[in-house]
Amino acid sequence: MLIAATTVASAQNVRLGVKGGLNVASVKFGKEVFATDNLTGFHLGPILEVMTPLPGIGFDGAVLFTQKGMKVRNRGEMKNNFIEVPVNLKWKMVLPLVKPYLAAGPYAEFRVAGDRESVFSDIKTQIKSKSFGAGLNFAAGAEILSLLQISVNYNLGLTNNFSTFDVDNLHSYTDKGKIRTWVISAAVFF
Repeated sequence: MLIAATTVASAQNVRLGVKGGLNVASVKFGKEVFATDNLTGFHLGPILEVMTPLPGIGFDGAVLFTQKGMKVRNRGEMKNNFIEVPVNLKWKMVLPLVKPYLAAGPYAEFRVAGDRESVFSDIKTQIKSKSFGAGLNFAAGAEILSLLQISVNYNLGLTNNFSTFDVDNLHSYTDKGKIRTWVISAAVFF
């Protein structure tokens, strides 16, 4: 917290904005339990960017309402709503009109709504979702006219967001799944 306070106090540029976009999420299990497809959702929320006195180096953080989950092929979908908090170290090329940038950092997400448990009547393996997840963000984008940022992110889930279990033995977990998400975002700064 002391480093963050020092950085903000000595920052050349602090900006607040709104970020939103499209998520394409998938869940990777350790073994093939059943066939899954990508699930499309969205994200929206405030973003704060802090650029340090070092040219092109800064941080950004956001609090996003986001949808993630999976489709179970020919059986339906399991969609969850999260509050996601990403914090990224950012490097921007210092150019006049368009500034390409790279960013990376951790994120934490907290499930606030959605499917806690999925019960498919025709298969023995069922799914439970967890309340907390965490992972890493990797982003590439461009800032246009110091007002609009457009980016493509890859969220690599590091925690097990989903567990599968056998219907006949509810306490016997058979596999764990991690969320992987491609994200296309736009942020407008005030």
